Amino acid sequence: MIKVKIKRLSKTAKLPEKMTPHSSGYDIFADLSQDFAISPKDVALIPTGFSLEIPQGYEAQIRPRSGLAINHKIGILNSPGTIDSDYRGEVKIITFNFGDESFIVKPNMRIAQMVFSKVEDIVLEETISLSKTERDRGGFGHTKY
Repeated sequence: MIKVKIKRLSKTAKLPEKMTPHSSGYDIFADLSQDFAISPKDVALIPTGFSLEIPQGYEAQIRPRSGLAINHKIGILNSPGTIDSDYRGEVKIITFNFGDESFIVKPNMRIAQMVFSKVEDIVLEETISLSKTERDRGGFGHTKY
């Protein structure tokens, strides 16, 4: 088990929580004092009221909530967003309204989910050639299916 420290930054902040025992993600709540409207095709930075101390070798990934996506066309830009282990500022959610109607974010509304993931320590080694594969340079929809 990995321990992640969490600090409440406001009295109104609701800390992330799992909605079912086997959920991989923790739902994140908006730390707002009043309703906040996101206009169609607009972006908003939603505060959460908490910060984290993630152990080195791990990250937190911020992901959209499927219910907000399918029912209201609300997503997260830069998804998944990454909270690095050395970041100590407030976690904020870059929320985008892909829809054609304003979306109201209410105080303590579940607006995103957070999944913790291990990060491998990688060493990049510069080279002048790479091994060939069947796919090779094919990308960006090069397959038929």
